[in-house]
Amino acid sequence: MGQLVKLYEYISRYEMDIYKYPSRFIQLKRRQWDNLLEAWQSGNWQGVIGDEQIILQEIEEEHPPHKWRLLGKVKQLLSKREIESIEEMKDSLLPETVDDFSTIGRGLKQKPSTLDELKHVYLNEIFSVQMLWASSTLTYQSYIDSSFYRDRNLKYFAQRFPDTFLFLYKPIFMLKKAPVECETILLTPTGAICIRFLEEVDSTSFLGSDDRFWERRNKDHTSRFLNPLIGLNRTETIIQQIFRLHDIDFPLQKVLISRNGYIDYPSTPYGVQIVDKRNYQKWFESMRSLRSPLKHIQLKATKSLLDFCKSVAVSRNDWDK
Repeated sequence: MGQLVKLYEYISRYEMDIYKYPSRFIQLKRRQWDNLLEAWQSGNWQGVIGDEQIILQEIEEEHPPHKWRLLGKVKQLLSKREIESIEEMKDSLLPETVDDFSTIGRGLKQKPSTLDELKHVYLNEIFSVQMLWASSTLTYQSYIDSSFYRDRNLKYFAQRFPDTFLFLYKPIFMLKKAPVECETILLTPTGAICIRFLEEVDSTSFLGSDDRFWERRNKDHTSRFLNPLIGLNRTETIIQQIFRLHDIDFPLQKVLISRNGYIDYPSTPYGVQIVDKRNYQKWFESMRSLRSPLKHIQLKATKSLLDFCKSVAVSRNDWDK
């Protein structure tokens, strides 16, 4: 499962310590799966269920809907240095056993009937933890737009890639005090990838060119849309500038993906990889087969990007008032 280190403009657990949380996520995730699997195989499922509720229910109880609506009145753009100092102090007081994974599986009314069903439940509940870590710290909380919980591409990155893949989903960078929206950034142990999806109805054809607009065609109609490389190039430029600023030498590439359609671009620029219905499976399998451990340069590159990301959140103390 890919690790969601940044979601849009929401505060993230990973911003506080990128060198700690990725390995902690992997450790806790594997431990909880082992516990669930053992309970499922032994038939001791009642020991897993307990009286606790699943993470999403806990979130709703802690932050009921009427408090979400108040966020617009109290949200603030926070100083990263101020947040980090508070987080470090509070985190040091918590025992290592306190984690957001402990309630996984405990809200299930009955034992999954098959191993595949158990895996499906586990993935969905881990996704809830990923969203929690991508929108809160020990002392601050961001409100996630509910549409992100249904975002197919977000779940794709979170559930289909190795644990050592870190990604920033639709991040907003603050450059010279101006917010800049970017494409999704995937940081693997071997390099960074800027990714943009082109997906419409099945078998849509996208005709690329060097012009400002491209053309999409399907059996019903033809239309124009903004050249997707504009956003990819902007994201690439920002990453390159940040990497240079921190003397980071980390490979960077751009990928344009259409899983259910075709991208025809005869004069594809250097540094752009086209992945469509014809070669998607091969590309996807090559990504999933990368089993390298987390690398220091990967974490350093991720931190350099997170340091420039916008974060909007509110103190948990203010939230609960």
